[in-house]
Amino acid sequence: MLIDSWTAHRKLRNHKCGVFLKNGEEWRSDRLVLNKEVISPVGTRKFLPFLNTVAEDFVDFMHRQVRKNTRRSLTVDLYRDLFRFTLEASSYALYGERLGLLEESPQPESLHFIDAIETMLRTTLPLLFLPPGVMRWVNNKLWQEHMDAWDAIFKHADRCIQNIYQEFCLGQPRKYSGIMAELLLQAELPLDAIKANIIEFTAGGVDTTAMPLLFTLFELARNPHVQTAVREEIKAAESGGPAELSKVLNRLPLLKGTIKETLRLYPVGITVQRYPTRDVVLQNYCVPAGTLCQVGLYAMGRSPEVFSDPERYDPRRWLSKEDSNFKALAFGFGARQCIGRRLAEAEMMLFLMHVLRNFKIDTVSKADVKTVFGFILMPEKPPLLTFRPTD
Repeated sequence: MLIDSWTAHRKLRNHKCGVFLKNGEEWRSDRLVLNKEVISPVGTRKFLPFLNTVAEDFVDFMHRQVRKNTRRSLTVDLYRDLFRFTLEASSYALYGERLGLLEESPQPESLHFIDAIETMLRTTLPLLFLPPGVMRWVNNKLWQEHMDAWDAIFKHADRCIQNIYQEFCLGQPRKYSGIMAELLLQAELPLDAIKANIIEFTAGGVDTTAMPLLFTLFELARNPHVQTAVREEIKAAESGGPAELSKVLNRLPLLKGTIKETLRLYPVGITVQRYPTRDVVLQNYCVPAGTLCQVGLYAMGRSPEVFSDPERYDPRRWLSKEDSNFKALAFGFGARQCIGRRLAEAEMMLFLMHVLRNFKIDTVSKADVKTVFGFILMPEKPPLLTFRPTD
C-alpha cells in the first residue's frame, strides 16, 4: 500500500521515490542494490559499531539523569528519549554523521531536523484518509506543514551528501562512513535515487523502532523473571571475552525472542498487506489478481488458535525448533519484507543489551497498556518506568 501524501510531495517537488513508494521492476532494481548494504549479513556487520556507539551513549545519558536524583533512580516517561535515540542511531548508520541529540544542549539544526521528522509523522495520519488534492482545500495548514517538514528532511539529506563528497575529495584513507556513503561509492544507483531511499529509511525507522523498545521495556518491567533471564544471557554472552558485535548478538537468542514477543503483542503495523499478481485459490475461494489482502497481525498475535496462552509474555516460545509455522510477520515476509529489518533489529538488540546490563527496570503500574492507532500502534498513555543502576 502506498502513502499518497508522501508520493504527492515527491511529484510536486520533482523528487524521486524510494522503495517504500515504488512497485514493479523499478522497485525491484532499487531493492536488489539496497539489499547488499542494508539487509545482507555483510552489510549489517559494517554499521553495527555505529549503532553500538549510540547505545553506549544513551546509557551514559541515563546515568547522568540518575545522578541528578538523590534516590539514585529515575522514574520517567521514556518515549521522547527513545525517539531521540532511534533518530540518532539510524541517522548515524545511514548518513555517517552524529546529530548530537543525546547531548545536554543539541545543536539548533539537529533540533530542527527532529522537529521536521515529528511533524511529518504527525501530519501523515490525517492525510491517510483524504486524497492530497482534497486535503489541500479542506485543511491547507496541515498540508503545508507536511510539505515543509519533508522539505526540511530533504535539505538535511542534501547537506549530508555534500559532506560525504567533501570527504571523498580530501583523498584520506577510506573507512566505512555509513550506508549512504557506500551507495555513493558503488554508483549502482543514481544520486537522486540514493537520496530518495535514504530519506525513506529515515522516515520509516524512528517511531517504528522507538515504540517496540518502549513496549519491550514495559513488559520486562512487569515480568521481572524475564528481565533477569535476559540479563543473565547478556552476561554469559559477554563473558567469553572480546568478540565481534555480530557474534555477541548471535549468542542472545532469548533477547531476540524478547523482541519477537513484543512485536507479537504490539505489532508496529497492525496488518501486512499484499496484492497478488495472479489469481489465487484458497479452500475453494478465488482471490482475483490485484485484490488487496491483509493479515491482521494484532488479532493473530493474540489468538489462542495461533499462540498458546497468548496474553502471557513469554519470549521462550520463540526458542523452540519444533514449531516451524509461519508466525513472525511483524517485518513482513518474502522479497518485500521490511528492508530496514536488520537495522531495526540490531538497533533494538544493542539498546536492550546495554540498558539491561546497566539498569534494573520497574514500572509503577503493571496493568495492561491501552493502545491506539496513530499511523503505527502506540500506547494511549506511555507507561512510567523506573531505572536503577545494577551496580
